[in-house]
Amino acid sequence: MAVNVGLFEICITFIFFLFFLGLLFHKNLFNKKFLKHSLTNWPVIGMLPGLLLHFNRFYDAVTELLEASNMTFAYKGPRLSGINILLTVDPANIRHILSSNFDNYPKGLEFKKIFDVLGDSIFNVDTELWEDMRNSSHAILGHQDFQRFWVSTSVNKVNQGLVPILENAVEKNILVDFQDLFHRFLFDTSSILMTGYDPRCLSIEMPKVEFSDAVDGVADGIFYRHFKPVFLWKLQYWLGFGVEKSMRRGLAVFDQLLAKVISAKREEIKVHGIRDSEGEAIDVLTYYMTIDTTKYKHLKPSNDKFIRDTILGILIAAKDTTSSALTCFFWLLSKNPEAITKIRQEINKEMPKFDPADLNKLVYLDAAVCETLRLYPSVPFNHKSPAKPDVLPTGHRVDKNWKIVIPIYALGRMKSVWGDDAKDFRPERWISDSGMLRHEPSHKFLAFNAGPRSCLGKKLTFLQMKTVAVEIIRNYDIKVVEGHKTEPVPSVLLRMQHGLKASVTKI
Repeated sequence: MAVNVGLFEICITFIFFLFFLGLLFHKNLFNKKFLKHSLTNWPVIGMLPGLLLHFNRFYDAVTELLEASNMTFAYKGPRLSGINILLTVDPANIRHILSSNFDNYPKGLEFKKIFDVLGDSIFNVDTELWEDMRNSSHAILGHQDFQRFWVSTSVNKVNQGLVPILENAVEKNILVDFQDLFHRFLFDTSSILMTGYDPRCLSIEMPKVEFSDAVDGVADGIFYRHFKPVFLWKLQYWLGFGVEKSMRRGLAVFDQLLAKVISAKREEIKVHGIRDSEGEAIDVLTYYMTIDTTKYKHLKPSNDKFIRDTILGILIAAKDTTSSALTCFFWLLSKNPEAITKIRQEINKEMPKFDPADLNKLVYLDAAVCETLRLYPSVPFNHKSPAKPDVLPTGHRVDKNWKIVIPIYALGRMKSVWGDDAKDFRPERWISDSGMLRHEPSHKFLAFNAGPRSCLGKKLTFLQMKTVAVEIIRNYDIKVVEGHKTEPVPSVLLRMQHGLKASVTKI
């Protein structure tokens, strides 16, 4: 009966929306000034018509809505849909949810249901299992040997993969899709670091990368699940149509790839044992397959499903967040040539020859990376639900039936948080009067999350981005094709709808 009622409501919603759309065209109300008013809470259908009206410009629409709503807005979905969402970018609320009242905002069953493709990865779990996964991840990602492994892998892949492609583009005067290029670079480097396996996707031949396509499909499907009744997306998944069809395909790609890698790694360990050379880091897969279960009692190194979930979560985090950040970084630099000049001058002064130890001297480059992530965070929103009813610092009441979404993309553009120039790319805002990199609190700069779940890979991300940036900026001029559209795709991982097409010339 509930399914029939839900389907009936969807039909009514669609009919009403067509009427509503026609009315808006007739009244010529397609104007940002009317955004907040278009999200009227209608009987039965809630605010769905207003959501659909602005969905093609989702990120900017949410930014405008929150700017006009004192940084917090309650979205109410159709009746019986179970979709009530509190959108907030108020730093006081963010600090309360992610830090000071952390225990009341676990990932929870609702989150795990929507993100079920990640299984029991660190991003999905709570309690003791999360603590063991957090501590064990920190142990390897924070180890000096692994950090050297991270930098050397990145440098080798830049020299042996990235540079030949750019040289080929210069020689043949052809355009390069830098979004695709960085996806390939990060898939190769992340695979080596996470599994010890090099898929060699970064080559002039540009082979098809099924994993990247799978991640895009899954990320888009997860995004739409936030706004659809559970029964509807589950029915879509079961029948295999729409975005859920892409979810199924993506899941199959993940399972097939990781099953093969896990099986090969177990055989390798069985035959050859574990490398134990001083100063030589092991990959993350080997680490988790041989982890000390007396120290981490809730981890299951012999269970292939546990290993699959663990590696998949870290692999996606390492690959897609950094490739997104690099794409946006070079797009912003192409629009701000004065920033490129300053970075190039800094590189020539502080780092005439590449030495990873000198990367921390590049303050303006650090600032430009921070500014990129402020405006274009790789994960554009955070999703929470309270375990028990709560009152936020802004006075908004929430209970376990509400989703709380923190639109990180919008947070970085709030004038009330960052000033009147919030939408401008200005690396100087990150540099103090003494010439040092300025620290901003995580509840204001949320690109790496905040509180106990803050990102463990922040340092490694900066190392990798700066390694790539130094090599490219030192040697090449990148010019994005004039008029190239760069709208971000509504998804849980930020990417550009049409890639980033650019020409390359040698300096």
